[in-house]
Amino acid sequence: MQVAVEVTVATAGRAGHRMLAPCGMPTPHQTPLGFSVSGGSFELTGETGTGQMAALVTCGDVASVCLRYSYAAEGPGYPENLFRHRPNRYTKAADAVIQDARYVAEHANGSREAVAAIVNDVAMRFTYGHPERRYYDDHDEIPHLGCGLAEGSCVDINAYLIASLRSAGFEAGYVVGYFFPEEKHGSCDDRHCWVVTRHECEVLEWDIAHHLKLGKSEIGCGLNPKPGSRVAIAHSMGLDFPALGIRTLKLLAEPVWIGDDGRIEDADVTIRMQFKG
Repeated sequence: MQVAVEVTVATAGRAGHRMLAPCGMPTPHQTPLGFSVSGGSFELTGETGTGQMAALVTCGDVASVCLRYSYAAEGPGYPENLFRHRPNRYTKAADAVIQDARYVAEHANGSREAVAAIVNDVAMRFTYGHPERRYYDDHDEIPHLGCGLAEGSCVDINAYLIASLRSAGFEAGYVVGYFFPEEKHGSCDDRHCWVVTRHECEVLEWDIAHHLKLGKSEIGCGLNPKPGSRVAIAHSMGLDFPALGIRTLKLLAEPVWIGDDGRIEDADVTIRMQFKG
């Protein structure tokens, strides 16, 4: 079965303006088959650290531009560069984060248990939400969260999780895409992200945010504790597109407007998914 995703961007009054958008990525669950744009033209541009390609879209004189992604079921696995640590303000861990993660891992009964222990330790530091100010704002690294709970989105929680896992010597990567809740029948409001770990050739997937939203205190591996479907669009944090003047972009999932000076502005998007036989 194939999956088609359409991301429609409101573009009235923006003829000639440019957007940057991801082109899709493979996972063990899906293989990208195609990417197209209607309502504008596009060229591909590369991200320097991960080797991912993105679409630089120039809008026509239209009310909206539609980006279309198609995927086949099953895939070759996650890209190798997903697991590569590239130090930047979204991936470097403060010393206290490193110490905590190593302590948790050392007191677990085995490597798989250590990964799960770190995941659950991170989950206990957060409540799910979308704060105006994030715990890592104005920091050059992921700061330590001590007493009390921090409010964080899936992006915020997973930044702390990846920094912790890598601090303890485990390979981990950040995946961003779209999650379509079962009750919304093929639509979603915005992006979603999850974490993938790899140790001794075992690949595990983790979604703390969905567990917290469902009130689950024990975080288990595996996706979709909340019923629905997801597609992966891109991976990693702290992206560089030097040809566009963009440095250390936190992530790329939904299309974003880019200015000539590299400034980023969120786009107004509508996201829909269809299954094809």
